[in-house]
Amino acid sequence: MIKKSLARWQLIVYDLIIFAFTDLLLLVFYQGQERLPLNSILIHTVIGCVCIFVTRIAGGIYLQIWRYGGIQCYIRLLFTDGVAFLVLFAFEMMLRFFTPIKQITFTRLLSISCINLLATLAIRMIYRYCFKCGTADTSMGRFLRWLFQLFTGEKLVATESVRRIKIAIIGAGRVGVTLAEELLSNPNAMYTPRCFIDVSKEKVGREIHDIPVIPEDETTLETLRWYQIQVVVFAIPNMSEEKKRTLYAAYSEAGYKIKVYDFPVMQTAGSRRYLREFDIEELLFRKPIAVNNEKTAAYYRDKVILITGGGGSIGSELCRQLAKMEPKRIVILDIYENGAYDVQQELRIAYGGKLDLQIEICSITHSKALERVFDTYRPQIVINAAAHKHVPLMEKNCIEAVYNNVFGTWNLVNLCEKFRTERFMMVSTDKAVNPTNVMGATKRMCEMIVQSASVWGSTKYSATRFGNVLGSAGSVIPLFKRQIASGGPITLTDKRIIRYFMTIPEASQLVLESGAMAKNGELFVLDMGQPVKILDLAESMIRLSGVSGIEIVETGLRPGEKLYEELLVKTEELDKTENSLIFIEKDTPLSRQEIEERLRILAAAVDTGSDETVRRALKAVVPTYRSPEEVNAKADQAEEMKMQKEPAPV
Repeated sequence: MIKKSLARWQLIVYDLIIFAFTDLLLLVFYQGQERLPLNSILIHTVIGCVCIFVTRIAGGIYLQIWRYGGIQCYIRLLFTDGVAFLVLFAFEMMLRFFTPIKQITFTRLLSISCINLLATLAIRMIYRYCFKCGTADTSMGRFLRWLFQLFTGEKLVATESVRRIKIAIIGAGRVGVTLAEELLSNPNAMYTPRCFIDVSKEKVGREIHDIPVIPEDETTLETLRWYQIQVVVFAIPNMSEEKKRTLYAAYSEAGYKIKVYDFPVMQTAGSRRYLREFDIEELLFRKPIAVNNEKTAAYYRDKVILITGGGGSIGSELCRQLAKMEPKRIVILDIYENGAYDVQQELRIAYGGKLDLQIEICSITHSKALERVFDTYRPQIVINAAAHKHVPLMEKNCIEAVYNNVFGTWNLVNLCEKFRTERFMMVSTDKAVNPTNVMGATKRMCEMIVQSASVWGSTKYSATRFGNVLGSAGSVIPLFKRQIASGGPITLTDKRIIRYFMTIPEASQLVLESGAMAKNGELFVLDMGQPVKILDLAESMIRLSGVSGIEIVETGLRPGEKLYEELLVKTEELDKTENSLIFIEKDTPLSRQEIEERLRILAAAVDTGSDETVRRALKAVVPTYRSPEEVNAKADQAEEMKMQKEPAPV
């Protein structure tokens, strides 16, 4: 506090010196045809000093930290000195009419005020320039540090330019310039901007904050080498995906690390501005699809919502999305207490007492415990995101897969009917389409249960099917990250494998919007675009990591794994919805008697305790269930493999 107070008084002293010098110059040395006596000069000087400094103090000029001062600080100084001039002019008019003191002409009074203001602004600009540029380890930097210490008594520490990471900023617009300003004003910044890259003819060849703007053409890479650039930063939030892909390929292949700067487009309350790596989602080079709208939010508002598997990847994101929609209550049900606890703490921090959030630790296979939850909360909407989903694990644990996925869903359907739940929404998967593994077959059986219940039940039912989820527990992305961090190799079961991908928010929003628009019995699917080759994804992650020498090794297909997932959206065979990205698959629901008969077959197989018996039972009750060997043998003829993208340039 003492140091800050001294700095303010020091600035006041400098301003007093400037004012005294200005008065001395215009009232003593340059008097023109009007010579003022000494007593008049002293009176005018005192009045002017009082008017200016009282106004500045009242305007908070000396409370500002000028080393970080922006245009608003200078505008405030300009405004306060304008007010001071008007007050001073009023005093001069009063002296003219009520005292014999010789007056200053209006022209000279205006000259004194303007010159004093310009000098005051200049000293602050010089101070800020010294602070911003005095850390450079150059002769100019040393001079500025000396000047800064001379006038402030503070020492600036030089930052050797070789220790800072030199960056080129793609985009000389608002976002790019904001980044450059932040780095230039922060003496402790890790990065130093050396150039902008832009296509605007109005900007190329010019400078912004002494940083040159270079063109985006064939000479760019040579120029970057001349500037010793180490990192290229994308600072154009609305850049097209095709353009982003092209630039990413060019700069990454040239050996540059790539980062992204989102501020101010992505900034939210309480968030920090920072340079970040490319997100996993950006590996796909498409913008995440946002499907929520006000109509969807209105549907969930003031409802009691039960989310099974609410501590998992999809379930927890459903909770986050629903929390924004002002539900009456959210009930998170999960058998894994750590996941449920983490979501609970996150939402409590974010919403406090505004969100009624309840946690129930329970398995959907425990019908009595599940019934107590329904009886306690009487949910209006049930979203079933609880399932065993790991394909290789379920191949070795067929009984548990059927018990949890199939009979757990059946328990929920029966309780929804008993407690008159308004709507039941099930999270499904693309692996349920012509399944080649136990997990996919159980999810297909769940879809059949839900569609059947829509015929004979009072609750409205729907299921939502989507592809692989980026970043979810057990997905390839976390696995690849761990393998890269440990120095490799990255393991792929087969380099030909392709998959559909979506982000966790996309998957969650799809479930919520499709559930809100459901009438009864729909099986919703999302147009996820073209499939992605896992090999391309692995290669992109290696390049993003900046680590060299990471090998990619094939380990062979796992049990139940096929080379491709079935094409989810064949628009000519599907019904459209009001959302152009969401479709409804046409399917004929089974009767309740048929479903119960198939459940009896599965129950009898589970009771044998034999995984192989359960597998045979699944093939009997799910007619589309085929062996992966049968599907993979004909993979080359599959439409999905033919439409696969060319290897991504990333």
